[in-house]
Amino acid sequence: MRAVKWGVALSKATGKIRIFDTTLRDGEQTPGVSLTPEEKLKIARQLDVLGVDAIEAGFAAASEGEMKAIKMIAKERFNAEIFSMARGVKRDIDAVIESGADGIFLVVPTSDIHLKYKLRKTREEVLKLAEECVQYAKDHGLIVEFGAEDATRSDMSFLKEMISTTVSAGADIITPCDTVGTLTPERAYSLFSELTKEYPNVKFSTHCHDDFGMAVANSIASLRAGVCEVHVTVNGLGERAGNAALEELVVALKLLYNVETSIKLNLLYDTSMLVSRLTGIPVQPNKAVVGENAFVHESGIHTHAIINKPITYEPIPPEIVGRKRRLVAGKHAGSRGLKAALNEMGLHPNDEQLKEIFHRVKAIGDRGKRVTDADLQAIAESVMGLPSVRSIRLEELTVVTGDKVTPTASIKLSLNGKLLTEAATGIGPVDAAMNAIRKAVSAVEPIRLEEYHVDAITGGTDAVVEVSVRLRKGDRVATARGAHGDIVMASVEAMLNGMNVLIGRPRNNNVGRASQG
Repeated sequence: MRAVKWGVALSKATGKIRIFDTTLRDGEQTPGVSLTPEEKLKIARQLDVLGVDAIEAGFAAASEGEMKAIKMIAKERFNAEIFSMARGVKRDIDAVIESGADGIFLVVPTSDIHLKYKLRKTREEVLKLAEECVQYAKDHGLIVEFGAEDATRSDMSFLKEMISTTVSAGADIITPCDTVGTLTPERAYSLFSELTKEYPNVKFSTHCHDDFGMAVANSIASLRAGVCEVHVTVNGLGERAGNAALEELVVALKLLYNVETSIKLNLLYDTSMLVSRLTGIPVQPNKAVVGENAFVHESGIHTHAIINKPITYEPIPPEIVGRKRRLVAGKHAGSRGLKAALNEMGLHPNDEQLKEIFHRVKAIGDRGKRVTDADLQAIAESVMGLPSVRSIRLEELTVVTGDKVTPTASIKLSLNGKLLTEAATGIGPVDAAMNAIRKAVSAVEPIRLEEYHVDAITGGTDAVVEVSVRLRKGDRVATARGAHGDIVMASVEAMLNGMNVLIGRPRNNNVGRASQG
C-alpha cells in the first residue's frame, strides 16, 4: 500500500473517505425484503447516528410508499445527505425533486450488453440522454452522482466519453458501477488508477457487488487507487449475493490500513441487528464483524490463549465494534474456557467438580449435540449439588387459535415470586405465546429473542419437537433449548430456560462458592 494513494482519496473527500450507504435502496432489493416507510425511517435514523455521509433512501419513482419514505427521511434534517436513485428518465428525476432529497443517484448503463439488450439504444443516444438528465437534475438544485451502470464490463473509450460528457454537464461525483461483481482487486486498482489520473479534478465513487465474494476487497482497491467515496450496505445486503458490507469495509480500513472514516465503530453491531430485524434477513453466524460467532470461542486451545491474551485469536477487539467476547461449552471446549463461562453465570466449581462438568459436556458433544448455555448451567448445578432454582417460572398458559380466530396467548409467569400476567396476539400460536412472554418480562428484564430454530427429533404424528433459541440482554447472550410433544410448549420452555440464564439465580453470590471448601 502506497500512502500517496490514500492521500489523494482523502484530499478529495475533504479529509476523509466518504461513506455512501445504500441499504435502503440497493439493500432493499434483496429478494424477499420490503420495508415500510416507518421502518426505513428507523434505519435511516440509525445510519445517521452511525455516521454515514450519505443515505440513499430509496427509488422515489418506484411507488407511493417509496416517495413517502424518502420525504419522511428528507424532513429529518440529518447530518447525512439524502439521495434517491433515478433512471435516465425525466419522470424519475421529477420524483426525486418532489421527494425533497438532497441528491440524485442517476443510473445510466454504459456497457454494450446493457445498451443492446436493456435500453435498445445506440451509444450516441445514451450519451445525449445522460447529458440531458444530468443538466436537468442540476438545474433543479440536486447534487448529482452519476452511476455508470455495468461500467466494469464497458468499453473503456466509451466509459471515458460518458465520464467527460456527464462531468461537463455538471455531475458532482462519478460512480463506475461493478454491477455484476466481475472486478478483481487487481482490475479495480488498475481501472480507477487510470480514471483518477486522466480526470484528476473529478471525484470518483465505487459501487461493488459481491457475486464473486470480492466486493469489500474491490472497494478497498478502488479507494487505494484514488476513489474518494464508497457505496456500502449494512450486512452486505443487496441483489443476488449483495453489496460491499459497510461493517467489514470500515473495520478493515481502520485496523488493517489505519484509515479513519466517519463511522462510529462501536455502533456497528446494534445497526446490524436493527437492519436484520426489520428486513427479516438473519446474519449468518460466521459473518465477519457482526456474525454471532465472530467473537465466540469454544476450542480449548483457543480459549486458553484468549484468557491469557485476547490478541492471540482476536484480530479485532470486540469492544471496538460494540461486541463482547463469549466462551461457550462444547465438544472442543477446554477446562479453562468452561470455568470462565461458568464464572460468568455466577457458578464457581472446585477442581473436581469442574473435571466432572468437563467430562459431561464432552460426552454430549460426542453424541453430536450442541451444548447450550442453559445445558451448561443445568450440568453444573447437578454436579455441584445446587438446587435447580429458576428466577422465572411458567404458572399458566392459554392459547386460542383457529381458522377465523386471531391466534392469542395469555400467560402467567412468576419472576422471583412476583406474578406477571400478559396477553398477546401473533401470526400463529407459537408467535402469540412468545410475544406474551416478551411482553410480560420486558418491563422488568429487557430480553430480546435473536434466533429461533425448530427440529422434530422423533418421527410420526406424536413427534417430540426440539426448539433452540438465542436471547440477548444488553451485551449478554444466552442459548437454550426446549423439547416437548407440543411445539408451543417446546418454544415456551426454550424461552424460559434462556431467560433464566440471563436473569441469573436468585441467590447470594457465595452460594455458588460454598462447595469449594
